[in-house]
Order: sequence, then structure tokens, then C-alpha cells
Amino acid sequence: MAFIIGIGLASGIPTHAGYSNAYNKGQGALIVEGFNPLGGFGKFCSVVVALGLIANTVAPTYSSGVDFQILGRYAEKIPRVIWNTVAVIIYTVCALAGRSNLSDIFTNFLALMGYWAVIWTAIMLEERYIFRRGVEYNWDAWCEPKKLPIGIAGFIAFVVGWVGAILCMAQVWYIGPIAKLVGKNGADMGSYVGFSWAALVFPPLRYLERRFFGR
Repeated sequence: MAFIIGIGLASGIPTHAGYSNAYNKGQGALIVEGFNPLGGFGKFCSVVVALGLIANTVAPTYSSGVDFQILGRYAEKIPRVIWNTVAVIIYTVCALAGRSNLSDIFTNFLALMGYWAVIWTAIMLEERYIFRRGVEYNWDAWCEPKKLPIGIAGFIAFVVGWVGAILCMAQVWYIGPIAKLVGKNGADMGSYVGFSWAALVFPPLRYLERRFFGR
């Protein structure tokens, strides 16, 4: 619901003067302005939306404890509540430090996440449908490093994919040398090139990894 309300309010910024003026003051002011026609009930709705945004951080905060614990056996020994507290401190500091340019930071971060996701997807799809096709996963070996893939092929393919993405990305803060060759402002080809480069490199490397290490 919070996301749908955000889409609706953002859509009115270019055409609604009240929304535009409120947005210039801050995102909170925009939420209040959107519910302003409802009077007192609108203020109540604004508070509910604000609390809803806070509630959306509960699940990621909880899962952060699990994420930290998979770093290694040493991390498992530390109680999850401590890791959750560390995560809260980290994202609180980041929020305070970037509060003046939050929109730009999120936009730039989402672009980097997009590059990361497509490179990771290329590697996982090839691992699943080329090397593990028709083979059941050994779920009991998930915490036994000696039974898991070493990861050399995946790491190299991931790095190569990122090299392609960096060379071909076109963002406000950086335009890669290959992206500059297309048009006046460059063309963002980072996702496509990152995916394809990782997809080309991973299969032969994974084949060699399985041949020499057996896993």
C-alpha cells in the first residue's frame, strides 16, 4: 500500500502545484499534502503511512542477522540479536549521512543493484541448466565447504561481468568508455554486456573447475 500511495503522489508532482511545493520541502510534506483534503482523518492517514514505511524495515532487519551469520562459522557463534543491532546502526548512520540526497543515492544504488543482479542471474542460470540439469541438489551439504563448489569460476565470471558493466554503463555520475561511443550522452548497455560477458566466461571456467576439483 505504501508503494502504491508513493506512485500516486509522485505522479501528481509535475501537474499539481501543491504537490510540487510540498515535495520541495520534503517527502514527508508531500505525504501530508496528499491527505490534506481529508482534514483530521488525513493527518491520521499520514501517520499510518509513516509507520508503514518503518514497518517495511522489520523483515530486512530480521533477515540481516541471518545474512551476517552465513559469513562463516565464527559469525554463527554471535547471537542474531547482536547482528540485527549492528544492521540497525549501519542503516541508521547511512540514512543520517545521506538524508540530504536520499533520492539520488537510492537511484544510483538501484542502478548498481541492477548490474549485480543480471550478472548473478547469468551465472546461476548456467549453473542450473548446464551443469546441474537433471541432477538433484544435495541439500545436506549446504554447510560443508568440502562438498560445495570452490567458486573460482563463479568469482572470475562475476568480475568479468562487472568489467563489462563498468565499461558500458551510462549513469549521471559515470559514463563508461564504450558507452561514450554511442550518442551524445552515451548509452547504458551495462546490464546487457555484464550479463553476456559473464555468460560467455562462466561455462568453460566451470567445466575446468569441475574437471580439476571434482565439484
